[in-house]
Amino acid sequence: MCGRYSLSAPGDVLAELFELAEVPDLRPRWNVAPTQDAPVVRNPEGTRRMDLLRWGLVPFWAKDLAIGNRMINARSETAAEKPSFKHALRRRRCLVPVDGFYEWQKTPDGKVPTRIQRRDGSPFALAGLYEIWKRGPDGAVLTFTILTTQPNATLRPVHDRMPVILAPGDWPLWLDPGVQDAARVTPLLVPAPDGDLEVFPVSRRVNSPANDDPECARPAG
Repeated sequence: MCGRYSLSAPGDVLAELFELAEVPDLRPRWNVAPTQDAPVVRNPEGTRRMDLLRWGLVPFWAKDLAIGNRMINARSETAAEKPSFKHALRRRRCLVPVDGFYEWQKTPDGKVPTRIQRRDGSPFALAGLYEIWKRGPDGAVLTFTILTTQPNATLRPVHDRMPVILAPGDWPLWLDPGVQDAARVTPLLVPAPDGDLEVFPVSRRVNSPANDDPECARPAG
């Protein structure tokens, strides 16, 4: 499960990291939540671009936008067979830039919000899929989901799933619109190496999507 994340890196840093000619005007986000718009890197015509998409994938065949509320994540082990995701896995893959994400660890005292990030705090990319839903009253609506996998040893005490983190060297293959054989990209959908990430509890402020400030990402005192 990945239900919240942050992206506070400046646009110029993201442009360099993802090799983008331009990026939209972005403000720092510390608590991105489902149904909100967030930046996604796509390569639909052989040129990378960053656009704001709605989090929660709506299949092209869906009758109602609300279905996306239940499609914020896709299990990587079954995405190639699921009607909601299989077409996107073949043709509409994307990167979801983040600099950390949150999970809620079960403890005897209740669920504790926990942040996971790279040890140096730098941004990275989650494996995503996107869809184009053409039934919106104002035209096409672009939506995305985040692929998940089994947790690595670092995340296992926190949650039984983790988002797929793609190494930069795997981005070209993942984004290549000419690769439409799911079998070529599914080997990338594995847990991140142990030791790449750090984990620490954070304030319960992150529980509410209304709170979107640096306090959400600071270690709990």
